[in-house]
Amino acid sequence: MTPILPLIAAVPLVAGLVGVMPSGSMAASGAGQAVTRNETPSLTSSLTSTGVVQHVAARTVAEQRRVLGYWTAGRMARALPGGALGSVTKVAELASGVLPLRVTATRGSTVAPSSTASSGSTVAPVPPPSSAGRAPSAVRASSASGASAPGMNTSGARWAAGGAVKRTTGRVFLTLRGVDYVCSASAVRSRNQDVVVTAGHCAKDGSGTWAENWTFVPAYEPGRQPYGVFTARRMFVPEPWSESGDDSYDLGMVAVNPSGGSHLNEAVGGQEIGFNVPRGGRAFGFGFPADPPYDGRRLIYCAGDLHHDPHSQTRDQGMRCDLTAGSSGGPWLSSFDPATGQGVLTSVSSFKYSDDDGTMYGPYFGDQAKRLFDTAQRA
Repeated sequence: MTPILPLIAAVPLVAGLVGVMPSGSMAASGAGQAVTRNETPSLTSSLTSTGVVQHVAARTVAEQRRVLGYWTAGRMARALPGGALGSVTKVAELASGVLPLRVTATRGSTVAPSSTASSGSTVAPVPPPSSAGRAPSAVRASSASGASAPGMNTSGARWAAGGAVKRTTGRVFLTLRGVDYVCSASAVRSRNQDVVVTAGHCAKDGSGTWAENWTFVPAYEPGRQPYGVFTARRMFVPEPWSESGDDSYDLGMVAVNPSGGSHLNEAVGGQEIGFNVPRGGRAFGFGFPADPPYDGRRLIYCAGDLHHDPHSQTRDQGMRCDLTAGSSGGPWLSSFDPATGQGVLTSVSSFKYSDDDGTMYGPYFGDQAKRLFDTAQRA
């Protein structure tokens, strides 16, 4: 059995409130209208004919105000782990600051051949960005050891080059089963100008409950919300994630409410999103890791070549990356230009195997991801 380390951070964590998260085998997307199985039937959650499970969140002004009121400055501050946070290997150690391990069985140590690229590679058509979404041409960066140009190969360094990625990447604050968590996410350009892309477990606990109090803070800085706080109005995950916590489909998309009278893309712009792009290649991964040596206060990035899952347990791709808990849902950008901070979002940070904490894995954006996006941008 090879444990999988989820990359979601929680503060405060209460022993006994969080159990082991399930991890299932790959499942085909279902069809037909139905209430999602494995959860209480509700008028706010449903399964579409395209295998997309959706959930209604803060629809009314009153509901939005309640969520915004929940995330006081104090709660957001407490969601920034500042002390030494150790690894969690059992429920009794929940106070260390990350969720317990998800466990999945390996099928031997043989490395499987790389999967072939899907045909019909596409990048979703997007409207032209607003002036707020244009990145400056100047570029400066600093790593953990000091100022330098953005590295083309790094497993974890501070991003100080600015550009679009600084505005479009942010932190997600959410509540699952009464516990407050933090994740990472990205704004993408969409028809409704309101779509945020993150990990599935940052929206729904596998076959368990949906997140509550879900909010996105783009361009997050400690104690500041420079572009506002965007609450969720509808949340979407693939059916295989909702049914069995299938790690190959650990993907969530959220249609958010406007903030301060502005749609998300009007406020910060958005990254393009691509589907069925050739496997392999290179990517830059971004997020707000909160477990040491990071503290969740700054945007951190990795960059390097992508490879298949050597355990053959998922359809995911991996990248050498030291980002830790709290970086879940952070964007992986292909065709990334460090000078502008623009790229094509083709995956998100999902999990690490416990015997290799230097490699991050993210789901492949294929046809199911495109159906998810098409549904989210119509919401």
